[in-house]
Formats: sequence, C-alpha cells, structure tokens
Amino acid sequence: MTTGARRVPVFDLGAAPSEPPVRVHRADGVLGMVPPGDHAHDFFVLSYIARADPDLPVAAGDVFLVAPGEIVGPAVWGSPDLRGVTGWSVLFDADLLGARPAASPLAWGAHPLLAPFVGGRPTGITRLVAPPDARPAWEERIGRLEAELRERRDGYHAAAAAHLTLLLVDVARIADGVADGVVSDLRLNSEPLLSEVFTVIEQRFAGPLSLRDVAAAVGLSPGHLTTRVRDRTGRTVLEWITERRMLQARRLLATTDAPVATIGREVGFPDPGYFARVFRREHGVSPAAWRDRV
Repeated sequence: MTTGARRVPVFDLGAAPSEPPVRVHRADGVLGMVPPGDHAHDFFVLSYIARADPDLPVAAGDVFLVAPGEIVGPAVWGSPDLRGVTGWSVLFDADLLGARPAASPLAWGAHPLLAPFVGGRPTGITRLVAPPDARPAWEERIGRLEAELRERRDGYHAAAAAHLTLLLVDVARIADGVADGVVSDLRLNSEPLLSEVFTVIEQRFAGPLSLRDVAAAVGLSPGHLTTRVRDRTGRTVLEWITERRMLQARRLLATTDAPVATIGREVGFPDPGYFARVFRREHGVSPAAWRDRV
C-alpha cells in the first residue's frame, strides 16, 4: 500500500444501514453547497443551481456532476465558495440504482444513468444546463426527493429511489440527447459479461493484466471479447484497464505524498517512464504536474 500524508480529505456519505444511501443538501443563498478547499468523496454528487448572483461563475439551470474519487474545490468551481447560490446537491451511492458491480468504477461508464458523471475527466466535474422550460420540474422533483427523506413515511426507501432515478433520466437526456428508453437500457442489468469483465479488472488492475488475461478469466477468445465489450461500451478492454489504472493514479497523486514512480508501480506500471507517458497521453500533463495543479 502507498504511504504518505493525505493531501486531500475524502468524505463519505455517512448513511446508516437502515437508511437509503441518498442525501439532499440545500443551499439557501448564504451557505455554499461544497466544503471549502480541495476535497473528494466516495459517492456521486449532482448539484442543481436554481438561482445565483450575477457575479458568480455559475448560473440558474446549471447542473454539476461529480463522480466518486474525483478532486474538486475552488480551482474547479472557479470561485472560493458558492455563497449567493440557491439550489440543491443530491448525494448518492450507485447501489441505490442496482448498478452492478457497484464497487467497480468501470461500471459507471457502462450504466446509462451514471455515464454522464464520468464525462468530465480529467477536470473532475461535468457541467450541463437544464433547459429553461424544464427547470420548474427539476425543482419539484428534487423537492419531492428531499421531502421523502425528511418525512420518512411508509415506503420512503422505494420513493426516494424512484425520484432519484427519474432525476438521473433527466440528466441523461440532457447529456446524450436521448428522448426515450433510457431506463430500459440499463446495460449492466442486461449484459452480465460486462460485470464479469469489470470485476476481473477491478481485482487485477494493479498487477500485470492484458486482454488475453481478461478473456481467459471470462472464458472467451480475445477477439470475441473485444467485439462484445466495444459494442456495448464504445471502448476496448485495454482502454478500460487503462481507465481504471488512471483513476487510481489520480486518487493516489491527490491523497498521498508517495513518489510518482511508486504510484506507477501500484497501479500496474512498473516502468516509471511508461507510466508518465500514458498519464500524459490521457490527461495532457505529467503526473507531477497534475499533482501540483491539485
């Protein structure tokens, strides 16, 4: 395991076992919706801006999506805080949607309701805009979710999951221009092969891992596996392996003081030079420069 002082605090959702893994935080124009300073979290965040002061870098209708593990803070938001904003932040775990495997970050990009959250890399945040005529419905939907969690009436677990799902359908329609059928195409629920592939990558990405290794683990030929995964996700198996390694590399660069070469070894790159080249190709800067920017 990597050692070294933690640079960035990581927040958890803090939901009790008896509670649905979703929270709603309201910004009332005085208190901002994000903690001060750079930070990360182990849950998904959807922030919706209802109203904002004209001198702020956000505006009414803005929707911000942040995936677990991504580093956010003043440099990302473009402001030291978000005072002067009215809106909500919805915090949730993927298992509330039945995403499989919830523990694997690779599953997010193949799930149509979670894919928009990973579209903003490497900045750590995705910014969308809700259409003006849809904004009253957004506020009503988030308000209903907030009320279910506050009032805890019979069946509120199921009601909260339903309101969150519909909210994420709205997000997916903005992100992808999909007018119908989003929920019916929950790919991980209809394609167990992806779950197997992502599980293998999750368990073995830190060591030597090739397309042939993954294919052998799931009982398919490398060519057949490549075609199946690319058809379902738009990416190859090797691209998914790299994506998982880069996600872990960013986390370690941000949260530890370990040398870059050590981090490279821990995410499957024993050659420091090759790790640096792959990281630069994916992010446009070297690992050290990315760390300094964070």
